[in-house]
Amino acid sequence: MQSNLSQQKENTTTVKEKTVQIQVEQSSYDVVIIGAGAAGLSAALGLVKSEEYKTLKSQGKQPKILVICKLQALRSHTGSAEGGIAASLGNIEKDFWQWHYYDTVHGGDWLSDQDAAKMLAKEARDTVIELEHFGVAFSRTEDGHINQRFFGGHTADFGQQPIRRAAYAADRIGHQILYSLWQKCIEENIKIEEDIYVTDLAINHKSNSVEGIIALNEKSGKVEKICARNVLIATGGAGRLFSTTSNSWDLTGDGMSLALNAGLQLEDIEFIQFHPTGLAHTGILLSEAARGEGGVLRNCKNEAFMKNYDDTHADLAPRDVVSRSIVSEIDALRGVEDTTSSIDRKDCVWLDMTRIEKQHMLSALPQVVETIEKYAHLDPSKDLIPIRPTAHYTMGGIPISLNGQVYKLVNNKKQRIIGLYAAGECACSGVHGANRLGGNSLLDACLFGKLSGKSIAKELKEQSQEKSQEKHEEHIVDTSKNVYDSTPNTFENLDKLSENRVQEIIGLIQNTSTSSNTTNPYNLLEKLENIMENAAAVRCSENTLKDALQKIDTIIIPQAKILVLHSQNLVFNQELIAIWELQNMITLAKSVLQASLARHESRGAFTRLDYPKRNNNQNPQHSIVDSSGEVQNIPVIIVDFDPNKPINHQNKDEINKIMTKID
Repeated sequence: MQSNLSQQKENTTTVKEKTVQIQVEQSSYDVVIIGAGAAGLSAALGLVKSEEYKTLKSQGKQPKILVICKLQALRSHTGSAEGGIAASLGNIEKDFWQWHYYDTVHGGDWLSDQDAAKMLAKEARDTVIELEHFGVAFSRTEDGHINQRFFGGHTADFGQQPIRRAAYAADRIGHQILYSLWQKCIEENIKIEEDIYVTDLAINHKSNSVEGIIALNEKSGKVEKICARNVLIATGGAGRLFSTTSNSWDLTGDGMSLALNAGLQLEDIEFIQFHPTGLAHTGILLSEAARGEGGVLRNCKNEAFMKNYDDTHADLAPRDVVSRSIVSEIDALRGVEDTTSSIDRKDCVWLDMTRIEKQHMLSALPQVVETIEKYAHLDPSKDLIPIRPTAHYTMGGIPISLNGQVYKLVNNKKQRIIGLYAAGECACSGVHGANRLGGNSLLDACLFGKLSGKSIAKELKEQSQEKSQEKHEEHIVDTSKNVYDSTPNTFENLDKLSENRVQEIIGLIQNTSTSSNTTNPYNLLEKLENIMENAAAVRCSENTLKDALQKIDTIIIPQAKILVLHSQNLVFNQELIAIWELQNMITLAKSVLQASLARHESRGAFTRLDYPKRNNNQNPQHSIVDSSGEVQNIPVIIVDFDPNKPINHQNKDEINKIMTKID
C-alpha cells in the first residue's frame, strides 16, 4: 500500500486581530475517482475486479484507490432514478439488442455515435445480470424472471410498436442499484471518503497528462492536495442550471466545470433533456413508468393529445417529443392550471393515471404515488395530476472514448489526456445523441463506468511495468511503494492550483471585515437558474440566448466577484461550497449558451425557434466548446444506420438483412 505523504503546510492571515490558519495536506493515490454514484462505484468495481488489478495485487503492487464525493455516497443522485434500466432481456416478449441499438440511435435524433450505441445495447443484458448478482432486487414475473415494462422510445421491429424493455424494481431502481454497488465496494475494501469538495483538476498540458486534484475536506476544513496519475470524473449532471429541475440539490455541473477550468472542452453540452412529467411547479420527477403502466397526458379539453403528435407511440414517444408537445399545447392555450399552487397560470397539462388499477399502481408505482400524495395532496387513482417539463438530464459532457479516456480536440484531431477518465452523466461518449431514451442512463453509468475502471487497470499495469523496468535498470528493488512514485517535484501545476485556492479562501475571509455587500451565493444561484430557464428551457432562440449571456456578464458575474464569507470557520462551511458551485455554474451556463448559439438547427431535445428544422443538408455534427466560447465540430460516427435512409418496414427482406448485418 502506498502511504500518504505526511507533508502539511499552513497559510495564515489575520482578520480583526484573529489569526486564521488554512492547512494544506498532501497525499498520493494511484487512482482517484470523483463521485460515488452508479458511474463512480461501477468504475471502482470494474477496476478491482479486473485481471490486471488482481495480477498487481498478487505481485505485492496493489494500487491505492480513493473514491470521493461531496456528500454522503448513499445520497448520490443515482438513488432518485425511478423507472428502470433498459436491456433486451426478452423476458416478457421477444426482443433483440439490435432493436435497442436502433431505438437509441433513432431516439437520439441521429446524433448518437453508433459505435457507442451499439456497445450500449449489446452489453445491456450482461450489465443487468451482473447488477442482479450484485444484489439488485428486481421486480419479478410470476415464473421468477426479471420483470420488464414499457418505456418511451423503446420499440420492437425497428420502431414498429412499443416493447417492454425496462427492467425495474417497482419504481425505485436507482435506490436498489446505488445501495448494491456501494455494498460491493465495501466488500472489496474500496476506500470511500465523503464530504470532500473538489475545486481543481491539475493537467500538465505539455505532457497532456493529469497530475491530481485540489479539494476541500469539509469535515476538517483543510485544503487537500491529492497527487494522482489516474483520475476519473463521475460527478453527475447539471440540472441546477434551471429553476425547474428533477435533479437533486448537489447537481451543479462540478465535473464539467473542472474540465473547462483545466483547459479542456465539453461535447454537445447544448443538449439538455427536459423530462415531460415533472410535478407542477416543484420539478419533482414523476417517473415515465407512470405512462408505461397506462398513464395518459390530457389537455384542458380532456383530450389525450399525444396521438396528435406521434400517432404510433403516443404517450410513449421519446421524451423530447413529449416535452415539446406539452409546451405546444400550453402555447395553444390548451394548458391547465395547477390548482395546488398559488401561481395563477395555465402552464401545465394533466397526467391521468385513473385508468391504472389501484392495487397495481401501489405495487408498481409506490414512489410516484407517495410523491403525488405528499407534495400535491392528490390521489392519483381519482385525481388528474398537473405536470410540466422539468430539467432532467445532460446529454453532453466531457468528451470520452468508449473506454472512458478523456480527450480534447486540437486541430480537428482527438488528443488524449493521459490518465484522465470520465463516466456517467458528466461525460459524453456520444451514446445518447440529441436525446436520451428512458432506461439508458443507468445502463450508461454502470456499463461505461465499469469499462473505464477496466481501462484504468490496464493503464496501471503498464505504469507498473514501466516502473519495474526503471528499477531493474537502476538495480533498485523496492516493493514497499506503489505502482509509481508521486513525488511533489513532478506536480508543478498541482502546487500552483493549491496555492491559488488557498489565497482565494483568504481573500474571501479578509473581505468579510470590510464589505457591506449583502448579496449571497444562494440568491445569485437562483437568479442564474431563472435566467437559464427563460433562455433555454425546452426551446431557445438567438434573442433569448444572447439576452441570457448579457445578463450573466452584467448582473451575475459582477456580483459573484464581490461575494464574501460570513464565517471564518471552514468546517462544513456551506456558503463557501455555494460560492464555488456558483462559479462552476456560471462557467457551464455560458458554455451551454455559446454552444446553443452555434447550432443552427433543431434536433432532439434542442429546439431553436429561429431554426425550427433539423439540418439534413450535411451529416450530423457534434459540438465541442471550451471555456472561451470557441465552438468546433466533429462528425457523428455512423456504423449501421444511415440518417438519410429510413428503414422500409414493408420490406421484410431489408429487415432481415439489417438483423444479419448487425453483429
